[in-house]
Amino acid sequence: MTKKKHLSQRQHDRIAKNEQRRLQRTDKKSNVVWDDTLLEAPEPGLVISRFGQHVDVEDRHGQIIRCNMRRTISSVVTGDQVSWCRSKQPTGSIDGVIEAVEERRSVLLRPDFYDGLKPVAANIDLMIIVSAILPALSLNIIDRYLVAAEMTGIKPLLVINKADLIDADAQHAIEQQLDVYRNLGYPGLLVSASTGQGMDALLHYIHSGTSIFVGQSGVGKSSLMNNLMPELAAVTQEVSAVSGLGQHTTTVSRLYHLPEGGALIDSPGIREFALWHLSAEEVTAGFVEFRPWLGRCKFRDCKHITDPGCALQHAIAENQISQTRYDSYLKILTSMTQDKPNHF
Repeated sequence: MTKKKHLSQRQHDRIAKNEQRRLQRTDKKSNVVWDDTLLEAPEPGLVISRFGQHVDVEDRHGQIIRCNMRRTISSVVTGDQVSWCRSKQPTGSIDGVIEAVEERRSVLLRPDFYDGLKPVAANIDLMIIVSAILPALSLNIIDRYLVAAEMTGIKPLLVINKADLIDADAQHAIEQQLDVYRNLGYPGLLVSASTGQGMDALLHYIHSGTSIFVGQSGVGKSSLMNNLMPELAAVTQEVSAVSGLGQHTTTVSRLYHLPEGGALIDSPGIREFALWHLSAEEVTAGFVEFRPWLGRCKFRDCKHITDPGCALQHAIAENQISQTRYDSYLKILTSMTQDKPNHF
């Protein structure tokens, strides 16, 4: 495994200057000065997607209007409820301005090496963690997302896609892996966007509220969207035969309304999902099966690794905690130090 190269201070300064220039260029292009007399009264809206400084807002009638944002607004993401004003003289281009963002009931954050914590989407009821047989089934990625779900209070659903690529014995083995999570209260489905296997069960979970697809690139999130909403004709790509890594097909988060009810957000695929912004204690609490044992160790500062009298180690020996989940926990703790940028 190639050791990650840390950026020098000069490189950090260069990145910061380039980012500042980019923001200044964007601001000059999108800094529309709105004459309030040419705007209608404020009305509620739902953010469908965001493109740089432009935001697609859905009004109460389902019409989508592209808007600018007031300079005082620091963050707008897909799923936000906003207050916006419509232009009295629409041009078919930028026909409104967002005045305010309503308080979010939940927000999914993704740590970015350069920009810190970046919000992905807001007001989510269900986080659909999509994995697949290809590029590879990574339980550690699943566990990372589950920790994020626990920290944000968003209910998770595990979905293993591309079941059509394996035989019955392999499917049975994966079902057994899913049972580990089901026994912890996390529902899990084995599906195939190609054959339709398990899609009715998936639809049952997302027919109300707002759900979001998350997961690595190439796991078939766009293919699942196509199956659920064929009229979208979302672009899908095969996993690279050369690298085995997923190809990014979704570049921005976008919200869609399902015909049967409910809303679904398709988010860009990511190859890693870091948790360096959390403390070790938060990650530990993010493993729900650990919680009954916390505070029962012999030493108050127990690291839950090799410390004598560790309650977690006792629980593992008694088969109360899965060894696989514990190993994943240790891997996450190790990666937190390795992944964290020096400038944060």
